[in-house]
Amino acid sequence: MPVKVAEEWLTTCGGCEVTLLDVGEPLLEILPELEFVHIPVLMDHKYSGQAGENPGTLVIPEADVGFISGGIRHEENRRVAEEMRKKVNTLVAVGACANFGGIPALANMYTVEDIIKMAYDETETTDAHPVPDDDLPKLEERVFAVSEVVKVDMALPGCPTTPELYVQAITALLKGEAFELPERSVCDDCPMKREKKAITNIKRPLENPEWPADKPTEEVRCLMEQGYLCLGPVTHSGCGGEEKVPRCIKAHMPCRGCFCLIREGANPQIDMMTALSSIGLDPRQIEDRRAMFNRFVGAQGRLRPLPQRR
Repeated sequence: MPVKVAEEWLTTCGGCEVTLLDVGEPLLEILPELEFVHIPVLMDHKYSGQAGENPGTLVIPEADVGFISGGIRHEENRRVAEEMRKKVNTLVAVGACANFGGIPALANMYTVEDIIKMAYDETETTDAHPVPDDDLPKLEERVFAVSEVVKVDMALPGCPTTPELYVQAITALLKGEAFELPERSVCDDCPMKREKKAITNIKRPLENPEWPADKPTEEVRCLMEQGYLCLGPVTHSGCGGEEKVPRCIKAHMPCRGCFCLIREGANPQIDMMTALSSIGLDPRQIEDRRAMFNRFVGAQGRLRPLPQRR
C-alpha cells in the first residue's frame, strides 16, 4: 500500500518545491511507493473542498508524511501548519524558511507597524492607496519557524534544500529508519587550502576571488583568508551532495549561510565574529553584522527590534 504524502508551502519562494521536482530519476524509482494526496505546486486541491462546498473551512487530507516549506508570517500560515500537524503522522520541515525563518525573517528586526509604515507611508508611489485589509490574513508579530508553532519530526535545511536530501529523507521514511545530518560545518567539507591567517582586509562580495583557472580547488587559498566574507565556519554542511564540495565553492563563491545552523542553539553572530578575528580580520568592517550573520536564521528570537536609542 503506497505511503500517502501531503505537501504545503507557507511564506516561501517555492524554491524547495522546485527542488523536489528536480530530483529527477531517483524520484521515479520511489514514486510507485508514494501517493501524493495534497501538493499545491502540482495539483489543484482547495482548502474548502474541490467545489467550494465548505466555505470558510480549512481541509487538508490525512497523510502518512507531510512536507512543509516556508515560515509562518500571518494567521493563515499558522492555521495551515496546525492543520498539517493534525493530519500527518510525520511532519518534515523543508528548507531554511521552515526551519529558521529564512530570508523573510530579516523582517524580525522591525515591528509590523514599522514595516507597514515603510511600505505604504514612506515609500514613494505613483498610485497612493491606504493599507489593504480586504480578505487578507492578519500578520503575526514576527516570522516564526514551523517548529515554534507545531512539533516537527524531521528537518531538511537549505535555501533551497537539495534533491539528494529529499531522496535520502523519503527513502529513510519508507524504510522506517531515522534520518539526521551529521554535525559538520561547511568548512569541514570544503577542500580549499587554509593557512589560518588572512592576507587582506574584508573585500566587497562581488569582487572576483583569486582562482587560477589551471589550479584545482584543493590548491586555491581559503576565500575567507583572501578577505571574502564566507559563512562556512557557522553553516551546516550538506549542500554538496555526494561530492560533499559545498555548492557555493563549486561556483567559486563564498558560502552565504543558507544551510543554517550547525547545531541547535548556536549563535552564528558570535561564532562568526570569533572565526574572523582568529585569522586577523576585523568584524567591525562589516556594516550590518546582525543581519549578515543571521541572514537565514532570524526566527526563534535571533533577530528582533532593537530599543530606540535616545
